[in-house]
Amino acid sequence: MHVAGVLIINLNIMKEQFEATLTGTDGPVDGIVNSLSLKNYSQAYEFKSLDGTLHLVIAMDNQNRWQRIDGTEPYLSGWVDEFAEQVAVIK
Repeated sequence: MHVAGVLIINLNIMKEQFEATLTGTDGPVDGIVNSLSLKNYSQAYEFKSLDGTLHLVIAMDNQNRWQRIDGTEPYLSGWVDEFAEQVAVIK
């Protein structure tokens, strides 16, 4: 875009985004994953289910372990590992 002879560059950086599926108690839960930039974490990702029932944020701690740091309750503890495995495949 040009404004009064000045070139304005939009520096919106696109987030890494991909589809993922987590295993729920009643079947698969499809959603979208976005990478996040969070202070004190080398990597972080957010899963939001397409139907809006599940939200999960995981981040890698300073010991290179994935931790759940936010999300809806209740949640299945296995989701952290399942989610992290899908992130590793995409990267």
